[in-house]
Amino acid sequence: MFETLDATLLARLQFAFTISFHIVFPAFSIGLASYLAVLEGLWLWTKDEVYFALFNFWKTIFALTFGMGVVSGIVMSYQFGTNWSVFADKAGPVIGPLMGYEVLTAFFLEAGFLGVMLFGLNRVGPKLHFFATLMVALGTLISATWILAANSWMQTPAGFSVNEAGQFVPTDWWAVIFNPSFPYRLVHMVLAAYLTTAFVVGGVGALHLLRGDAPKRAGKMFSMAMWMAALVAPIQIFAGDMHGLNTLEHQPAKVMAMEGHFQSHPDGAPLILFGVPNAAEQRVDYAIEIPKLSSLILKHDLNAPLAGLDTVPRDLQPPVAVVFWSFRVMVAIGFAMLGLGLWSLWCRWRGTLGENRWLHRAAVLMGPAGFLAVLAGWVTTEVGRQPYTVYGHLLTADSVAPVDAPAVATSLIAFIIVYFLVFGAGTFYILRLMGRLPRDPLPEEEGPIRTAGITPAAAVSSKAGSHRHGA
Repeated sequence: MFETLDATLLARLQFAFTISFHIVFPAFSIGLASYLAVLEGLWLWTKDEVYFALFNFWKTIFALTFGMGVVSGIVMSYQFGTNWSVFADKAGPVIGPLMGYEVLTAFFLEAGFLGVMLFGLNRVGPKLHFFATLMVALGTLISATWILAANSWMQTPAGFSVNEAGQFVPTDWWAVIFNPSFPYRLVHMVLAAYLTTAFVVGGVGALHLLRGDAPKRAGKMFSMAMWMAALVAPIQIFAGDMHGLNTLEHQPAKVMAMEGHFQSHPDGAPLILFGVPNAAEQRVDYAIEIPKLSSLILKHDLNAPLAGLDTVPRDLQPPVAVVFWSFRVMVAIGFAMLGLGLWSLWCRWRGTLGENRWLHRAAVLMGPAGFLAVLAGWVTTEVGRQPYTVYGHLLTADSVAPVDAPAVATSLIAFIIVYFLVFGAGTFYILRLMGRLPRDPLPEEEGPIRTAGITPAAAVSSKAGSHRHGA
């Protein structure tokens, strides 16, 4: 029944499915590891037990998230040998060492100190334990650095030559790692991870504030999360704009698809807010647009000319509809994050941050927003790179392994079933943990609790009592 399907399309769908499951875990664990380091540092500095309680609460969730991220990443990497063996052969001399460096410098660092962070406080002491937490956080950032270096090289390849076998061979590792898009993509992804974590933490804190079951702990985590949202969201929008300008320089067809510019605009291009991309007719139907605003954003000049997809051969154009809408989803969520952050600042200024129930409801609703934005951003990046795996040098159709469509389809179905069962169960358990924030401890009393008008009798020692019984 699968013989009529395209093996390349199925292989792309399988990789897209597995990486979509995988990316949500690192996006959360990168930010959560840094949040844990902040919590423990504040606990050591202030001796406030609320920070330590929050550290223990999120530590368990981090461990589960980290484990699922590792498992989903390992499974995903096997596809380089099964479905994409030609890509592995041609790009392996560049991609292979970068992924190896990620394991050696980041994964080992995370895994080595993770056990100390989870179980070693009473064995190594608070200072060394804090150092272990910092190393786990550093490891997640280093891991992101190597993975983004590899993926950025596929987007903007540099520092290589092609040998007689058609393989990409590194000639300058500095140019390979620090390729033109790498700094922008690294900053954009790390900030996205921090925002993802902030909105999850903020959503959990808001949920418990609405329930009223742990107001002190919930209020503390909600306040910290809203600070992160208010401060990082505008920085992320600026970083995204810089990333877009870099993409325009090195991957113009991707930006044309993001903007929906099928036609060139010599006198200023409009910003198309919404519409229905029509690739067959090379136009956007029912477009709602603002004249010349796209030229102002991309070129900082209302009348700056912008080339369209009419300058790109049809067979080299990315799938416009997917890129067009995923980009808008990402941008819309980004501005929604900014709006919630600004709203929290207003409530903080008025002293109602912990009491505004509409803000809390909005924060709960925005809890998964970071994951959706990350997925939309990766769809924009990866689909916008098509029809290439190595942009401008290696076509996706020339990268796939010589496998039959039925074999790929069968493994794709197996992945879907297993992933939803395994990672669905893990995600359900994490959500249950998030819903079980321990109650605030009762305040310690300075004296014995007594009923009004009754003076308690003098305490009698157990020793005296035993003598009486023995008399």
